[in-house]
Amino acid sequence: MTVEERARRVKLLLFDVDGVLTDGIVVMHADGSESKGFHIKDGAAIVWAQRAGLPVGLLSSRSSGATAHRAAQLAVRIVQQGVTSKARAFDHILKDANVTEDTVSYMGDDLLDLPVLTRCGLSAAPADAVEEVRAAVDWVSTVPGGRGAVREFIEVVLRAQGRWTTVVAEHGGRH
Repeated sequence: MTVEERARRVKLLLFDVDGVLTDGIVVMHADGSESKGFHIKDGAAIVWAQRAGLPVGLLSSRSSGATAHRAAQLAVRIVQQGVTSKARAFDHILKDANVTEDTVSYMGDDLLDLPVLTRCGLSAAPADAVEEVRAAVDWVSTVPGGRGAVREFIEVVLRAQGRWTTVVAEHGGRH
């Protein structure tokens, strides 16, 4: 099955956070707080996907206030953080969202993501994902994590589903 065929079946977009929505750098401050950067284009694409009817979720092994805050800003309702097993968390997400594995896309960048990447219907990775992940996924971005990889992937899915022209038109563009 081609990437486009797989993308047509997607009903839920799921993303790892550190290394996918961010460049993987976590800045630790002296007071114990942390900060990380999120690319504005990724955030815009998440909003577009949700407006187009595709729910978006975040699945991270790390718990982070910055991630929770960004998810809230983008109205992302599916947020699983601090999970010890991404596979078990994935099972919970499938059940709660009432979707099947083959209708979920997941973008991850490291070995911890492989249990989900090998089960979902459409798997993806940023350009700077580890070699084992890039070799296992259906689609690899042309850009690194935290630099628009999520935006690029969401466009692939929206185009395959015939929803991209509507997104463009809503922003005053021609299709």
